[in-house]
Amino acid sequence: MGTVDVLCLGETMALFVPAEPGPPDEVVTWTRTVGGAESNVASHLAVLGLRSAWVSAVGDDAFGRAVVSTIASFGVDVSCVAVDPYRPTGLYVKESDASGSPVRYYRTGSAASGMSPVSLDALALDGVRVVHTSGITPALSDSCLDLMRTLFTGPRDVTLSFDLNWRPRLWADRDPSVLRELASAADVVFVGADEADLVWGIGEPAAIREFLPETHTLVVKLGAQGAVVFEGTAEPVYQPALEVDVVEPVGAGDAFAAGFLFGTLSDWSPRRRLRAGHLRAASSLLTHHDVGPSLPVSFVSAMLDASDDEWAAAHVTTDMT
Repeated sequence: MGTVDVLCLGETMALFVPAEPGPPDEVVTWTRTVGGAESNVASHLAVLGLRSAWVSAVGDDAFGRAVVSTIASFGVDVSCVAVDPYRPTGLYVKESDASGSPVRYYRTGSAASGMSPVSLDALALDGVRVVHTSGITPALSDSCLDLMRTLFTGPRDVTLSFDLNWRPRLWADRDPSVLRELASAADVVFVGADEADLVWGIGEPAAIREFLPETHTLVVKLGAQGAVVFEGTAEPVYQPALEVDVVEPVGAGDAFAAGFLFGTLSDWSPRRRLRAGHLRAASSLLTHHDVGPSLPVSFVSAMLDASDDEWAAAHVTTDMT
């Protein structure tokens, strides 16, 4: 693996979405793509111009090759992705219906679930500025939990970024209390207020901050309302979200994290980092793809430094991509 700015670690799977309307048991034609939270962040960062790498494991199968080639196509370094000769690449299905796009996983025993602390041995972290992970990985298996604990508690000279990414189905037979342990050990944490309410029973940003006092930079996402960042002992900073013609919300959180991390590595102010997150999330909201076309550079540049009134009046539409 060459020198990278951000290393993202976590499972990515083959993803099937309906290619025709109707309930899933009647859909005949499906479109195969790929999806994974951490690789989404790596892909967005590469598009933004940073050197990013994605680390995981895939099966020695067609889906694994599709996953790796798709992520590499964004300019992400995939040289440290392991190929497991025994376990398959995981997959999941979006079963679109009138209630939205529920997801069904087929990932038990996947190649990525076989990751362990040994997986860290092949990584050269020299020069890496940020390692980004999420709360999905420790839910995959005991060995993945051991990997996360080793990464978060061992000596390090990198910034650890952690997105809660609550997936209740993955925690059905596991203890989610470890998520607080990991979040408390991270340097940058992203958490949705709705997620925190489900996992920890607290949904107010100030209460979440009290729950995670050790985290240096805590970003609480408030959905369409915006996001607030708590940093050290400084006063919290709130930034409203942009008005967006939403096509699909899936993947917007990963895009937001990438935008915020880009701003962090650019040494931007908290408000500008939040705006960078919102702008990147807006590009994802305009598409069915996890990583879609970017917003015009001129618009992004103008909005990063716009007045509060100009920001509030902005409207992001599908015509802009």
